[in-house]
Amino acid sequence: MMEHFPADRAAALLRLETFGPRMGPDYARGRNSDLGPGRRQDVSRLSPAIRHRLVTEAEVVGTALHLHGPERAQKFIEEVFWRSYWKGFLELRPALWDSYRSGLAQDLARLEAEPALQAAHARAVAGATGIDAFDAWMRELQESGWLHNHARMWFASIWIFTLRLPWTLGADLFLRHLLDADAASNTLSWRWVAGLHTAGKPYVARAENIRRFTDGRFDPVGLEEDPPPPPAPPPIPPQPLVPVPPLPEGPVALLLHEDDMHPESLLPPGLAVGAIAGLAVPRARSPLGCAPMAERHAWQVMADGLERAGRHCNAPAVALAPEAVAGWALDHGLPVVTPQAPVGWTATALRELGVPLHVARRDWDAACWPAATKGYFAFRERIPAWLRELAPSPPSA
Repeated sequence: MMEHFPADRAAALLRLETFGPRMGPDYARGRNSDLGPGRRQDVSRLSPAIRHRLVTEAEVVGTALHLHGPERAQKFIEEVFWRSYWKGFLELRPALWDSYRSGLAQDLARLEAEPALQAAHARAVAGATGIDAFDAWMRELQESGWLHNHARMWFASIWIFTLRLPWTLGADLFLRHLLDADAASNTLSWRWVAGLHTAGKPYVARAENIRRFTDGRFDPVGLEEDPPPPPAPPPIPPQPLVPVPPLPEGPVALLLHEDDMHPESLLPPGLAVGAIAGLAVPRARSPLGCAPMAERHAWQVMADGLERAGRHCNAPAVALAPEAVAGWALDHGLPVVTPQAPVGWTATALRELGVPLHVARRDWDAACWPAATKGYFAFRERIPAWLRELAPSPPSA
């Protein structure tokens, strides 16, 4: 059985509604168990929808609060805020993304030059390592574009410490295949497993843990369960979050992208929109492009967002290649507003358009990102205040 994930807002709202009753104690009890496709009733499988903001963090947290209250839904709410923590952490330290991309280029060159590394990498990507859990997760990743969060941690640990493959190549593999591929969550999670985020404290996959939380589906042998602490680079201090000026007051054009596909809640009420375009560059995730399934998903999300934006703003909406955006902007002559693209491949593409852009930053991001200066536990302490300040509520439509 293969998992399926919504690529439009209507389907994402249906999944949110369906999973809502399990956001309380059921999620807290069962979230770490990966029982396999068709048996994952205690995880939402909403991550691709949240990643593209087919549904927003505020709507997801608002649903949990409405159905369960802050105490019973505490664990689910905290996991949603983890995403905002990773986003903010990378936004305040963009050099980490640059360092990852540079390291990836070096490791891809090694892959070409070192036959032994090439052979080990090929066995891993083919799911032919002989480690039952890892090989099954590799197939699931390539067939469905998704993995359970706990499986991602185990997978990354085995990749790094048992198979002794460069972490950048594993992070790149995930970016190319995952429907919820996200520069911040993916890069920083791989660094965390490798012991680079919290210096000298890697996440180690253990056979007993895998057996227990997969209900005996797997019995992996040969895992490296006592790796030496990896050398860690010195931490990068956070920079202040770059402020964004107010949006123009007159008519504007809206440039959507795959990082934020809920235009209905993005712009202030009454702002007139005269033209809409959509930009998606999924192949820019990696020097190797991305998997066809991931690319199709990104464009399906874009098509849905453009259709909704056109109806909501009563304006023409069209998908554009990057090289066509400047001509589109010149033709309508309006100031161009775009949702803020966090650090990653979309933000890079927007900077290279050669078009002046007015950035719309959501209140959620403006509140959370500046607080990602230290570890998650310090960030987590602010969640009750954010729940009061941001007043998240379930989706209204």
